[in-house]
Amino acid sequence: MIAFVRGRVSAVTLSSAVLEVGGVGLELMCTPATLAGLRPGHEATLPTSMVVREDSLTLFGFTDDDEKSTFELVQTASGVGPKLAQAMLAVLSPDGIRVAIAADDVKTLTKVPGIGQKGAQRIILELKDRIGAPTGTAGAAAVAPQAPWRDQVAQGLVGLGYNAKDADKAVDAVADQAGAAPDVGALLRAALQTLSKA
Repeated sequence: MIAFVRGRVSAVTLSSAVLEVGGVGLELMCTPATLAGLRPGHEATLPTSMVVREDSLTLFGFTDDDEKSTFELVQTASGVGPKLAQAMLAVLSPDGIRVAIAADDVKTLTKVPGIGQKGAQRIILELKDRIGAPTGTAGAAAVAPQAPWRDQVAQGLVGLGYNAKDADKAVDAVADQAGAAPDVGALLRAALQTLSKA
């Protein structure tokens, strides 16, 4: 297994980063918060988790070991695969996930695209005794930093002549369509549609 990857950042996309290690470009699937901290041309070290499937080998990269261990632990709950685990970390910080599970907070967990009421209840039931206590002082509002796509869509709308307040409202209106790998172009079009109906 590959525990971490250290190398020069060659490229950053909306859902992944390519790190050059010994002349080989390794693609790591990452959350928006992790990607926001990477700069092409700079060195980076990311803890990784490798998911092996019959038809693919996928490397997931993380900001720190806490994010990595949370990613691996939530997958032990039935119905949670790597994509859903990554979506949980895109919406909530590791402490945010721990607080939500410890507090039986179904509402917070259902903010994650792909988790419904029953799924959230199952995750809480299966992980409550194993998730551990929050490491920081953050409470239930331990949500990951604002996703980069939100700024991109808002700036696009302002560039098209809308004021910042309307742009923010439109971004909020399409936020549930973002998912784990947001398509900024599609979200911008959706936001424009909501503004044209207003």
